[in-house]
Amino acid sequence: MRIKLFLVIALVVLFSVSGLALRVMMVTDMGGLGDKSFNDGTWEGIVRAADFLGIDAEVIVSYEMADYIPNLSSAAREADIVFAVGFLMEDALFRVSAQFPDTYFVGIDIVPPEGWEGDNVATYIFEEQEGAFLVGYLAAAMTEVGLIGFVGGIPIPPVERFRYGYEAGIRVYEDLHGKTVDILRGYTMDFVDPKKGKDLALAQFAEGADIVFHAAGACGIGVIEAAAERGEGFFAIGVDVDQDYMSPGNVLTSSIKRIDVASYTAVLSVALGTFEPGLHVLGIKDEGVGMSEMEYTRHLVPAEVLRELDFLTEEMKAGTLVIPRTQDELDAFEVPEIALP
Repeated sequence: MRIKLFLVIALVVLFSVSGLALRVMMVTDMGGLGDKSFNDGTWEGIVRAADFLGIDAEVIVSYEMADYIPNLSSAAREADIVFAVGFLMEDALFRVSAQFPDTYFVGIDIVPPEGWEGDNVATYIFEEQEGAFLVGYLAAAMTEVGLIGFVGGIPIPPVERFRYGYEAGIRVYEDLHGKTVDILRGYTMDFVDPKKGKDLALAQFAEGADIVFHAAGACGIGVIEAAAERGEGFFAIGVDVDQDYMSPGNVLTSSIKRIDVASYTAVLSVALGTFEPGLHVLGIKDEGVGMSEMEYTRHLVPAEVLRELDFLTEEMKAGTLVIPRTQDELDAFEVPEIALP
């Protein structure tokens, strides 16, 4: 399903939709609202859909994993559409959804378990590695010292796909331009504490890195703070949503996945009667992932690098450049024959 086409159809059809009495509730993961990333982005799409449709939307914040099942159950008793946000909520989502067959459930970054059968759950995952490839290529092009960093949260599949793409982008730039770029890797092992992200990023900057990409939820706020603290010549790269605004000039770019579009689309699908259960995968072909417009830093990037990024984006859309999405694929990844413009 292509996102743009769906939204155009939705805008047309919704002129005839009236009298809706739906209620939407989102259950966050432990990061909660205020992460300026994953949870906030999902909630943004829900609120936009709710405002457009004139329906109620509420959020329940989870503070620990033990909250997931009671929070989802509580939401299902009160709402018509319930969102479970985050890979760590997978088990809770499918346990609770089976108990409320008349409620629509939407999982973000969740894959249905093997053999699952049901018609009230739709899940959305993303080809994070495709957007991360672009920011990795850019980071390799822009580093002045040949050393860049990566700060992950918990090494769950979505976080790791960001890393795989980032490293593949670095590798392609190295191959095409004959430049050697090394990478530092670290994990905060949670998604909540900005201080952990800041400390890890500062450590990587102290080791010599000048650009650090984070995929760490609210911990990433600290990564951006670290880049701002180090000042000119040091950059963070944001994640999930456009985080460039958080420290203009210190965030080189952001690897975006359109969680807001996924949540917006899911709410509209229920309102329109077009809800499709099962797994939905959004990638660069669907404009479900990509990179920010670099409002504050674009002037720093050489024009030839921008052209190369546009070219590589089209190569991914055409399927001629396939980005690894597992560690095994990354280990076996060989740079294809690419003729840059």
